[in-house]
Amino acid sequence: MRKREAEVQEMIQERRLKIQEIRESVKISRDAADREKAEGVQVFSALMESAERGLKELLKEIQDKQETTEREAEDFIRELEQEISELKKRSSEVNFNQSFSSLGDDPPNKNWVEDRVHPPSYEGTVERAVAQLEEKMKKMLDMRRVQQFAVDVTLDPDTAHPKLILSDDRKQVKHGDDWKKLPDNPERFSKCVFVLAEQSFSSGRFYFEVQVKGKTEWDLGVVRESVDRKEILALSTKNGFWTLVLRNENRYSTGEKTSTLFDLHPGPEKVGVFVDYDQGLVSFYDVDAAALIYSFTGCCFKEKLYPFFSPYLNNGGKNSAPLIICPVSQAVQLVQKIDPKEPELVCEAERFWLEIVGLSSTDGSGSGTSLLERGQTYFHSGVAHSERLRAGSPISAPVCWGLQQRLYGGGGDGF
Repeated sequence: MRKREAEVQEMIQERRLKIQEIRESVKISRDAADREKAEGVQVFSALMESAERGLKELLKEIQDKQETTEREAEDFIRELEQEISELKKRSSEVNFNQSFSSLGDDPPNKNWVEDRVHPPSYEGTVERAVAQLEEKMKKMLDMRRVQQFAVDVTLDPDTAHPKLILSDDRKQVKHGDDWKKLPDNPERFSKCVFVLAEQSFSSGRFYFEVQVKGKTEWDLGVVRESVDRKEILALSTKNGFWTLVLRNENRYSTGEKTSTLFDLHPGPEKVGVFVDYDQGLVSFYDVDAAALIYSFTGCCFKEKLYPFFSPYLNNGGKNSAPLIICPVSQAVQLVQKIDPKEPELVCEAERFWLEIVGLSSTDGSGSGTSLLERGQTYFHSGVAHSERLRAGSPISAPVCWGLQQRLYGGGGDGF
């Protein structure tokens, strides 16, 4: 009897634990859904902001063409009215018994048959605007794809050259004038003003961003663990460096001797570094422009890789700004531009954007599911993102699928 009682109690306990497990699973799922919703709102908000800018540029281009046509027409009209005035004056003189032959100057005799106002051609204007917008969207989504592999990177003081100055949080580094008395441990760079991250990677993908604003020279990238730290080396892949380099304010290149210069005007203020260890890929991005600068491909990594930084020499203060490891923001947040006093704010480009890329705002049944319902609040990493966008133009599953098809030409794996 007691044995049976114990078995029943054990079964009850097992079921209670199962209930707890299920509830915990639901909570994890809910948190993941909230994070995904928040990221979805951020991405679509950024896309709509880009569409709105594209629409404004398109309308301005059309308006400028029309204004040019109107100015040309006004010039013609002004010249014609002047000739009419002169002809009327001549006519009055003739009426006073004066012949044309006795008049001073010949009357205006310009042939206006061939002169006319040519309406501007708008052929291809909208198509070009759409193509530019789609290109921006592709870049933005490509940027989002690599940013999802962001890692937290901190500088390793044990690797820093004695003239480098690291911030207390180990997120910034600059070149100083004084040689600090530090132990010459094997990890430390002794002859080059280099420093590595504390973190290393030997598989998978990772990404980090560095602010380079205000600097005239710097080196960024990744290095293999066994790189020589006691000699002066060229920043070549042969020596274990995969880097992007800036010299003399505007000379961007890789560390290879045969590297070509990159035409970057304006130069990036923030550089993103993406590594796919297994695929042998190292890519550098202009973060603000969401543009790929350069990629090393076909690399054969056989040992740990470390994020690599060099603020270069300060050049008497001309290059004194630090390199700053930045937190990664995965999307431009339109919510930051929304006035909380304007709950009815309308993003005018939303419907236009969905239409110009050839997509319907609903699936035809009128039952599309909106990701941008007014007043809905999502939580991501403990931060509330309140979206006060209009509830119109619901974004249905077919639309999301259609957008992906349009941008990537296939099923893909989402964002």
